Amino acid sequence: MKITEEQVLKALSHVNDPDFKKDLVSLNMIRNIKIDGKKINFDLFLTTPACPLKDVMKTDCINAISEHIGEGFEVSINFDSKVSTKRKDTEKMLKGVKNIIAVASGKGGVGKSTIAANLAVALARSGAKVGLLDADIYGPSMPLMFGLEGAQPLGKDVNGKTYIIPEEKYGVKVLSIGFFVQANQALIWRGAMATNALNQLINDTEWGELDYFIIDLPPGTGDIHLTLVQTLPVTGAVIVSTPQEVALADARKAFSMFQTKDINVPILGLVENMSWFTPEELPDNKYYIFGKEGGKKLAEESNVVLLGQIPIVQSVREGGDAGKPVALDAHSIVGKAFDELVGRVAQQIAIRNANLEPTKIVEIKHT
Repeated sequence: MKITEEQVLKALSHVNDPDFKKDLVSLNMIRNIKIDGKKINFDLFLTTPACPLKDVMKTDCINAISEHIGEGFEVSINFDSKVSTKRKDTEKMLKGVKNIIAVASGKGGVGKSTIAANLAVALARSGAKVGLLDADIYGPSMPLMFGLEGAQPLGKDVNGKTYIIPEEKYGVKVLSIGFFVQANQALIWRGAMATNALNQLINDTEWGELDYFIIDLPPGTGDIHLTLVQTLPVTGAVIVSTPQEVALADARKAFSMFQTKDINVPILGLVENMSWFTPEELPDNKYYIFGKEGGKKLAEESNVVLLGQIPIVQSVREGGDAGKPVALDAHSIVGKAFDELVGRVAQQIAIRNANLEPTKIVEIKHT
């Protein structure tokens, strides 16, 4: 039985992308079909290399060919990806950046920077091009978390203007105000000085082509947050909290800030950090020392996605202190949790880009 490319496409038109609820053929996700007797080979283009549903789609494609063409075919599927974006090519600021992701929390001490660092590393490990800006001007932590203490980024002259070259480690381009001050030096800056520093880190840096640009914001809702949304069209925000009520109350404030009419930045979802304590030697044991599923309940009441629940494991602290983010180890308890988190974050970005208009730079009018 000799089959044609048209038959393969017709069979695969019965397979829907689980997120977009449209078939793979009309979404132009099936490409480069090759047929050799009973062998069928094609490329399946995803909206992110971190797609959590690619195995589901692979199984659905194989089943569709068996059902609509016939059994006995050897089907080979090659995954490729082109990360989706709603940014226009004409945008001058961060022109090569497809998605700008703010990682925020209502209060300090919930592990926001740990989430941002490991999210960046896990995205890079999936094959994405990733940048990470440490915008926590008063308490920068990325130099320590990436083992880059003492790093001194180089400059590059372009048409008479000097641009900063970010440090690169674990596949992530990293920049922090901590690279430009002494580690034990307190930054006693007024708001205007801090926001000017943030603008320089964004505008005077050669970030290049990035699929995801992650910005680790300071805790709370202040000048840095307003400067960010007034400077960049943020694709979406990831809010970090712990399960305890005092942290959840502040997470609600972070939701409110991004969702207010003047700002209107999409919330990609909530990360519940420190969800439970698990000893490394007893991986099946869970001790809910900060309360149980508070983040899950908040996500449900706020109508946002619970992106992930990250347990407390000693290796998280050790990895942060040693400059080796725990997400580097895909086989560890927390490494697997971050892989699931990354899949859901990438998934929500793709859904956001498919269904919502581009985010506009905020113009707050003072009366």
